[in-house]
Amino acid sequence: MRQPSVISRRVAAAAAVLVVAAGAAACGPQDSKDSGGDSGAAGTPKKGGTLTVLNSNPQSDFDPARLYTSGGGNVPSLVFRTLTTRNRESGAAGAKVVPDLATDLGTPSKNATVWTYTLKDGLKYEDGTAITSADIKYGIERSFAAELSGGAPYLRDWLIGGADYQGPYKDKKGLDSIETPDAKTIVFHLNKPEGEFPFLATQTQTTPVPKAKDTGTKYENHPISSGPYKVVKNEGDGERLVLERNTHWSAATDEERKAYPDRIDVRSGLDSAVINQRLSASQGGDAAAVTTDTNLGPAELAKVSGDKKLAARVGTGHFGETIYLAFNPKVKPFDNPKVRQAISYAIDRSSVVNAAGGSSLAEPATTFLPDQKSFGYTPYDHFPAGKSGNAAKAEELLKEAGYPKGLTVTFTHSNEKSDTASPELATALQEALKKAGITVKLQGLESNDYSETVHSVKTEPGFFAASWGADWPSGGPFFAPIFDGRQIVKAGYNFNSAQLDDPAVNKEIDEINKLTDLSTAAQRWGALDKKVGEQALTVPLFHPVYKRLYGEAIKNVVISDWTGVLDISQVAVK
Repeated sequence: MRQPSVISRRVAAAAAVLVVAAGAAACGPQDSKDSGGDSGAAGTPKKGGTLTVLNSNPQSDFDPARLYTSGGGNVPSLVFRTLTTRNRESGAAGAKVVPDLATDLGTPSKNATVWTYTLKDGLKYEDGTAITSADIKYGIERSFAAELSGGAPYLRDWLIGGADYQGPYKDKKGLDSIETPDAKTIVFHLNKPEGEFPFLATQTQTTPVPKAKDTGTKYENHPISSGPYKVVKNEGDGERLVLERNTHWSAATDEERKAYPDRIDVRSGLDSAVINQRLSASQGGDAAAVTTDTNLGPAELAKVSGDKKLAARVGTGHFGETIYLAFNPKVKPFDNPKVRQAISYAIDRSSVVNAAGGSSLAEPATTFLPDQKSFGYTPYDHFPAGKSGNAAKAEELLKEAGYPKGLTVTFTHSNEKSDTASPELATALQEALKKAGITVKLQGLESNDYSETVHSVKTEPGFFAASWGADWPSGGPFFAPIFDGRQIVKAGYNFNSAQLDDPAVNKEIDEINKLTDLSTAAQRWGALDKKVGEQALTVPLFHPVYKRLYGEAIKNVVISDWTGVLDISQVAVK
């Protein structure tokens, strides 16, 4: 999480989400979170046909070592199977982790520092050769190579010896902390207890890669498939991808991927307005088309909502993410808890939600953890502001803080309209705090400058907006990077903006990480969120909602709370 590449991806993802909030995401005709996602378009799904994917961004990284996507991403997970994977069901059920190449979620040692997996029978690559545990070990080891940078950092942090390992191109001996006593068994030795290892095993770094077929940085041009589809064309650095069936894939070994279409045709580099127009018109091949990266904006959504047939082809999804205000308590007057509490009371969440595109695209939040059971969501509202802010309570606190005549503060935001800290959000905040006697001066920065400034402990301002999304749907990767004092990065990108280093909080994080009962762990994350929330170190604002169009011929639409977007491994076009 500390690596710039990781951070960049997180920030980029957050920005994309806000485009959603200001524009965005997934599938399903209903607009209710309680619906548990969308169960799909009518009709019995059948095999055959071509599924077209219309995207803005090319799949420029198609090497499992380089991908940093929760659960393996959408298109990549058609080609890459992993030890475990996400449950391919709608709503909250889809936030569960389930076996993929492995027979189960793994067997932990008593203290959860050793995890053992057994591979299923009958696993094969696209050339018919058997998948072995040694291939998974090699796939993980090559993800440590500098030439293949960009993947998730967890294995480097968690595996014994991982911090110093340089990958198999420089160290052919490999990592001693990954053992393969036989062709079907793989054992991981960790630095410390990690009850969430089954979630980590969903990352594409656990994709098997046959050493004899490894072509280094060129591997992404034709990675060897372990999934239901293989790459038959990869042009323009991932701008045009064509996948066809891997005839050696067996559905008997894969309960998650349905693989209905015969062919997947991914066309990228398209303008988002063009994508939505083509999906809306649904003419010709576009009737069997979806998008995996383009959301509906407020204006587009308003237009679509007025047409019942079109509205039935809009999916709604909830990815675990929170948009929040961040304080730097080392900067006055935010070192005073009463000032932070006053701002918390003064927030007008209705105007903030409107600034993000309206209630269809943003749901108000008062907790840091997302409103999903898998994260350990525990309701609380320590500083109840109501829908439009509690100015009277805020003024009362300001007086107690020594500011009876009001206060002037600076809010740093991005000049990028689609960014998390957009000018629209800043203006909404300015108006809300004005009612409580707080004058807000706005400091707008260009997007890259903003990101560099707020994520450095040397330049971090006292008051700005931020967001955090989950690498997987649980409290660990969501809560700890923001509030674990040992994750404060003094030279590089830092996400613990409050620079909180509370021994009691750190200890509880360690205790939760030891738990292999994920339900119990979730409850503990929720309780810790509620406890830390009392300090008003952040002001949760809203959770984004994704909305995306799909073509008229699309069937079997599934949107889980893990990704918040349509899962193309479930889609049928007939």
